[in-house]
Amino acid sequence: MAEEHDGKQALADGGAAAEARGSFLETRSGVLEDAEDASFDGFGGFGGAESQERWAERDSRNALRRVDNLLGEADPAAAQNPASGPAGSQVEYQRVRLERVVLVGVYSAAETTLAAAEESMRELAALAQTAGAVVCDGVLQQRGHPDAASYLGSGKARELARLVAAENADTIIADTELPPSQRRALEDIAGVKVVDRTAVILDIFARHATSKEGKAQVELAQLEYMLPRLRGWGAALSRQAGGQAAGQNGGIGSRGPGETRLEMDRRVIHKRMSKLRRDIAAMEPTRRAKRDSRHRNGMPVVSVVGYTNAGKSSLTNAVARSHELVGNALFATLDTAVRGAKTSTGRLFAYADTVGFIRGLPTQLVEAFKSTLEEIADSSLVLHVVDASYEDPGDQIDAVDSVLAGIDGAEAIERLLVFNKIDLLGQEALDKLRDRYPDAVFCSAKTGEGLGELTRAVEVRLPVPPVHVEALLGFDQGGLVEQVRTRGALRSTEYTNDGIEIVADVDDGLAAKLLDASR
Repeated sequence: MAEEHDGKQALADGGAAAEARGSFLETRSGVLEDAEDASFDGFGGFGGAESQERWAERDSRNALRRVDNLLGEADPAAAQNPASGPAGSQVEYQRVRLERVVLVGVYSAAETTLAAAEESMRELAALAQTAGAVVCDGVLQQRGHPDAASYLGSGKARELARLVAAENADTIIADTELPPSQRRALEDIAGVKVVDRTAVILDIFARHATSKEGKAQVELAQLEYMLPRLRGWGAALSRQAGGQAAGQNGGIGSRGPGETRLEMDRRVIHKRMSKLRRDIAAMEPTRRAKRDSRHRNGMPVVSVVGYTNAGKSSLTNAVARSHELVGNALFATLDTAVRGAKTSTGRLFAYADTVGFIRGLPTQLVEAFKSTLEEIADSSLVLHVVDASYEDPGDQIDAVDSVLAGIDGAEAIERLLVFNKIDLLGQEALDKLRDRYPDAVFCSAKTGEGLGELTRAVEVRLPVPPVHVEALLGFDQGGLVEQVRTRGALRSTEYTNDGIEIVADVDDGLAAKLLDASR
């Protein structure tokens, strides 16, 4: 009997959850239903087919809309193992170690389309999964602009709270960067923790950074995000108060212990940020020394950039025959990896695999990684890798271009557009992509298709050394000939009775050596 009772209770609970979800996703509110039954249509006339259409259009605009295929074609089971981590601190930013989350977004028809808003939500779902969350559901609301108080508005926020309860979720993730006031208001209404897109991205960067410089850059970005979100009140701290609230001797504008503690927290964060900036600046000479070494040897550098998870590291491994870490996840690699390669004639150059970009990349991260991103400006060629299987590659291309536009000197560097993952496309889709981007290279790092074409395209775009030389070298100068082969562009080599005649383009330093050794 007890088991039968438990079974009935479970069915009742399930029915209640389904009823809550149904009420949340109702396309017509009770107010609108009442208006529909009324003889007056609310638009200055009496009921009729036209007024019904107007009500339906208005209702469609205002209703919360569930995002279909939120997790794409990913295996839902992959999200069932949320990461664990330390408890949050006394700041509104908390490391995102989530279990069950509901995603929410607001879009304006004047600024974007429903399809673009849904794609942004799918990307947020992928970010949440990378951060260790189980994505339960995601909803969108169309409105002219987000509600200034609670992002969604109090009514829709309460509907969202019912969905959160029905899904047994413990966190809401907003597809934007929420001001502290909106986050707190939505948290109060929903009764669960609320984080935003920026917090999720920062958490992923913190988890994936491995080098000392990368960790310092991510921590600096986190602190910049934390600073305006410090909790100055709550169970442990009291807010600034005046009059009798501040105590017997308190006057108007007097400060309480909570304000003092808040200022201390801010001071600690400012000091830590200053130290991190000094540490990052202290690492610059090491990066500069490596760049100067490559410049002295006349080694061109090809920077590999692109949207996160476009396959940059896989492609770098394939063309440079290296073994850099790869992963089918957003921001799997953060630290710049430089890998040596050779042209078909033996000339040495390097591929620099940089951090991936994403739509709406937090400004804190752009500033923190500025020193790393500036290495792109010292490149000879920028290899822009795009995921060919993505539904709208132009959107990702624009997102990467917008980040590159903020890097001094990057605009002047030649770019080669490379579409990776063509093995995931049908022939018809691939032909359309080729027609749309006729100057791009199409390849697959997984199958190797098109890699030969990519290698040749990179070789012909490498800069020609500035000095043209014709020299006759002794037969004992084979080492110098090899330097010409690896550091310059060797045009011809002829062995004669008098020595080795070479025609080449080389850098200034190697040209001086050739002239000294020439007969």
